[in-house]
Amino acid sequence: MVDRLGFISSMITRIRPVPSRFPGRHLVLGLRVQRCQLHYDGRTRVSNFWIPTGGISKKTVSGEKEDANDLLVRGGFLRQAYSGVFHLLPLGLRVQDKLESLIDKHMRSLGASKVSLSSISSQELWEQSGRLTEGSEVFRFEDRKGARFILAPTHEEEITTLVGNLTTSYKSLPLRVYQITRKYRDEARPRQGLLRGREFVMKDLYTFDYNADEALKTYRAVKHAYTQLFDELKIPYLVAAADSGNMGGNLSHEYHFISAKGEDRVVSCSNCDHVYNEELADGKSHNFPEESGKNVVPGFHTEEDAPVEGGSTVSTGMWMAISHDGNTLLRGWYPKFSMQNWSTEPAERHVNSHAAKAIATAAGIDLELSVENPLEKWVANAKSPKSSEKPRVLDLYDSQVRVYQRPPLSDLLQESGCTAADIEYTMLDRFPGTSNKLSLVRVHDGDRCSQCGDGVLTSNPAVELGHTFHLGTRYSEVLNASVSVNAAVLDGSVESGNKSSKEVIVPMQMGCHGIGVSRMISAVVNRLADDKGLNWPRAIAPYEVVVVPGKGLDSVAEQVYDSLTSGNSKPVDTLLDDRDKGMGWKLGDADLIGYPVIVVVGNGWKKNQTLEVQCRRLGVKENVSLEKLPTFVQGLLAQL
Repeated sequence: MVDRLGFISSMITRIRPVPSRFPGRHLVLGLRVQRCQLHYDGRTRVSNFWIPTGGISKKTVSGEKEDANDLLVRGGFLRQAYSGVFHLLPLGLRVQDKLESLIDKHMRSLGASKVSLSSISSQELWEQSGRLTEGSEVFRFEDRKGARFILAPTHEEEITTLVGNLTTSYKSLPLRVYQITRKYRDEARPRQGLLRGREFVMKDLYTFDYNADEALKTYRAVKHAYTQLFDELKIPYLVAAADSGNMGGNLSHEYHFISAKGEDRVVSCSNCDHVYNEELADGKSHNFPEESGKNVVPGFHTEEDAPVEGGSTVSTGMWMAISHDGNTLLRGWYPKFSMQNWSTEPAERHVNSHAAKAIATAAGIDLELSVENPLEKWVANAKSPKSSEKPRVLDLYDSQVRVYQRPPLSDLLQESGCTAADIEYTMLDRFPGTSNKLSLVRVHDGDRCSQCGDGVLTSNPAVELGHTFHLGTRYSEVLNASVSVNAAVLDGSVESGNKSSKEVIVPMQMGCHGIGVSRMISAVVNRLADDKGLNWPRAIAPYEVVVVPGKGLDSVAEQVYDSLTSGNSKPVDTLLDDRDKGMGWKLGDADLIGYPVIVVVGNGWKKNQTLEVQCRRLGVKENVSLEKLPTFVQGLLAQL
């Protein structure tokens, strides 16, 4: 054994590097291996940075357009670990870090302090707030002692408990704290990469005030900071009034990028600032008085064509849903087509399920919208011997459908085996408790705005990036987060010089304001990518500029790098691509990765001592001297 080791050792000492036109490659024991050349001279080089780009997408082969997730994978930004779970690679982490730094800057402008809350939360705490139910999309687990926990998808309960234990007087308010951390959601169907995953990064800002007026001042300040933040990205966005959902409160806004990949629909007016999420549909008709009686479709409430005024025919559609308990079948009768304002052509209409749910809720019915075949489930429930209640049917009539006769129940009776007396039947053509007629249909492009009466509405799919909620006392009351306030402060008389010795205990007024950090990465890609690759805005680009040298021009490329990163001008975040690859390959890689500006050190330098500057988003390709380069590049970046 010793002799063999000695022989191998003697052979290794005789090995000499084999001259090669490929730097970094040496012959070792008869094998050529690639060795990474590391340069530690203070310059940021691709050779010192892990960028595993490349690979051919299946969609590229089939001719389909790549989506954001495909491009982020091919560009070396991330890889999928499991369904809905992703690893960020160095380029992706740089983008996320820059986005977090941007958020930090604007949170500081609000006087917010940064915290880091645990990803583990108590199931008992969530049960206390009423948010942990059987259908909650949370990861649940028990420790070895049987204590019940969840991986937190959000932290309202934890921050309310923490602040409630540490804050006793209104003099400690307003309080604004935020965190940027990983969240977890047991998503039933993860999709679209970072847009809807099971693990994601969020920014949460939690605000605490002693009364509603102060809380609304805080809300407006946060809304202004969000506007400043999104403006800095220089990507068009919409601020939409939104539904607070199970978060609670009665005031909320969403921040959206218009995108075909979006799961929300945002409606905006061409004339006024009326912008809202389609989820806000309340099921009430808001027709103008002068339009009463126009565009009315008299329906016989069947799938067949019904006669209308003037002798033409318009189809009346029926939409169905079922209650959570399976006992109530809801049928919505609506016009499949109806006239638009200022149009001679009828528009095809579709039911807005959020409007139908709002009406059902007002009628005391908890509607389940996820059931694919509600009629089948209702019939099964009606036939079940375990059912102790009468099966119910609720018919809703859109304001554009006239009720000429009671709709037939014959089909339902036949399928369920019930008689008419066995079924509790109700019909509504007015919103419960009001004189408003019903509106079941979604907004169609070209409809008139109900707010100003002059503008035209447009509906677009959109990706939600941020959300602001005024929560009020939704959490502070149930979790006992209260402060003592002088009575004169509460009634405002302290401003007149009045003082009171009476202290009042009040629950804190809260706000919650989130930004989806990881989903914004994917949303930006969806918004700006083109057929060449990614296309980052300056604010969150992994690097602002990449310098790409041709063969034999490495020393010039270093001069270019130094002129951009030092000197009198503002330093530019620059990367030097010093890989031993052809110019065409490196430029293709730069386009795929999506650097805002590319500086090419090539034939222009050899012939005229000039550098080619490319900016795909601005359509720029121009030759610039080394002396003018920093100013020229800064001018481009200022537009990005």
